[in-house]
Formats: sequence, structure tokens, C-alpha cells
Amino acid sequence: REGSAAKNFEALVDLDEDYEDAVMFCSDDKHPDNLAQGHINELVKRAVAKGKDVFKVLKAACVNPVQHYKLDVGLLREGDWADFIVVKDLRNFETINTYINGVKVSAGGKTLIPAVENKTINNFSCAKKAPADFQVGAMGSRLRVIQVLDGQLITEELLQEANVSEGIALPNIEEDILKIAVVNRYSDAPPAVAFIKNFGLKEGAIASSVAHDSHNIIAVGVDDESLASAVNLIIDSQGGISVATPGYNRLLPLQVAGLMSTQDGYAVASAYTAIDRMAKEMGSRLSAPFMSLSFMALLVIPHIKLSDQGLFDGQQFKFVDLFL
Repeated sequence: REGSAAKNFEALVDLDEDYEDAVMFCSDDKHPDNLAQGHINELVKRAVAKGKDVFKVLKAACVNPVQHYKLDVGLLREGDWADFIVVKDLRNFETINTYINGVKVSAGGKTLIPAVENKTINNFSCAKKAPADFQVGAMGSRLRVIQVLDGQLITEELLQEANVSEGIALPNIEEDILKIAVVNRYSDAPPAVAFIKNFGLKEGAIASSVAHDSHNIIAVGVDDESLASAVNLIIDSQGGISVATPGYNRLLPLQVAGLMSTQDGYAVASAYTAIDRMAKEMGSRLSAPFMSLSFMALLVIPHIKLSDQGLFDGQQFKFVDLFL
């Protein structure tokens, strides 16, 4: 399984040597610019480049999924639907044509499927937020901090001294301890706010309405003003990913359920590349800051995450206090 944030290919690819009938390739949680570069074909290419037998690799990519999930496509037997791709060679696996039900649906990297207009489905019911909504009153001298691990979905729990001024807990930019907030987008409620390490931002905030699994608005930032700006960009557009700095704001709208765009995939990929670059120019050291952000509210993956109800410990499977 190889995604934009979590990358497991190198750790697991050698399983095919002992389990060639039981391994499959998965391309999951890919940002659009990564997806434009390739998905399963990229994993096949990398496996062959490592010296794997090409037909064992293709078995993992094409045959095992069909047999495991008992699909009625993909094996090109007599009577099967003609679903297949034509590739340039068995080294780089550059796709020339794609066929579904015997009909050519793409050629030379361009879709032949006509675009269809449809009603946009969405659900946003929250009011815009003010900087004061993200303030955290200090309820103790030590606090739990979420530590992000680049390339992983799991997080660690750190116990840190709180940076307190006039009774308010503040970020500590020098120590890379920033604020993280989750805003319920389905009803008007106060944001849940905690602290997070390893996002690396030196200014501004980033936010997203892609936040597994509830897909509330999630944001990380260095100050309350930037958090409010980044979140409000998304509320105004009813979905998207955003960056907000004192001098510049940018939004990639996601009009469909706050998760998808109605625009051309390659145009979205280009727009995402630009907003991802901005997050990194603001100081983020993560390889995929927005993808990492989207998992910080996925409570079932240890150790601690943040929901609109507060901090949750996945190991103990219960909510925990921010302050000790």
C-alpha cells in the first residue's frame, strides 16, 4: 500500500517471494498530483526495477485482486468483459490505451469519456469562526501533544510543558509545537483545539475539509488569526484545502461533499501542487502536509488524534484531557 503520506511499498514488496498468490498492490490516499504521475502502474514498474519476475508482479497487480474479490472482470477469459490496458513495454508500463467493456475510454493519457454535468452534493452548516474561538485556557502546566511521524498514519503522544501567557496556552514555534483545531462542519459548535508537533510551520495556517473519517474541517497553525482565516476560507467555499498567511491566502475548492472537485483532474493536480508548495514554503517539513493533516482526526489509528469532541487515545480507546 503506497499513498502520498503513508508509504509501505519498500517494507512489504518482498512478501511476493513467499506469498505470490496472496499479495496485491494498493494505491491509496493519493493526492491528485501524485495520482497524475501514476498509481498501480508505478508500483508494478518499481517492483520490476527491483528484479522481481514480471509475471509474478503482474499477477499481484491484475490476477490476485480479481480472484480474491471474485470479480467478473479482468482475466480476459472467453465470455469476460474486455477490460484491459495496452502498455508500451513491460519495464516502464506507460499506458497507451484503456478499454472498458471492449470500448476504448482513454488514449495517450487523455480520457475519451464525455464530461457529464450533475448536481453538486454537499453539507456545510457551520458559521465562520473568530480568532478568539481558537484560544485555549490553560488548565494545567503540562499538556498532551500529538507528534506527527512523516510517512506514517500513527502518531505519538508527547507530554510537554505548556507555553502559558496570562492564563492562555500558546503555540511554541521555536519548539515546533503548533495549534491543531477541528471544526464541526455539520453544526455550529466551538472548535476543538489541541497542540501538535512536527508540522514545522513558521507562519500562517493550513486547513482542509478532507479529514478522515468524519470530514470536519481540520487546521494547523501558528496563531489564532491564521487558523480562523484558513478555516473561514473553507467555510466560505463549503469545502476545500487552504493556506493562510498574514499577507496571502489560497484555496483549492472541493465543491462535492467538501472532498472532491468538479474540475479537470490534471488542473486540480496543478492547483494542488501550488498549494502544497506554499505549505512547505511556510516551513512544513512533511512530505505531504495536507495528507498528513487529513489523518490527524482519524481516531481509530493510535496513538492520539483530535476530533470535534476533543483528544482521543486510540490505544485506550477513550477521550483524554488536553492538560495533565
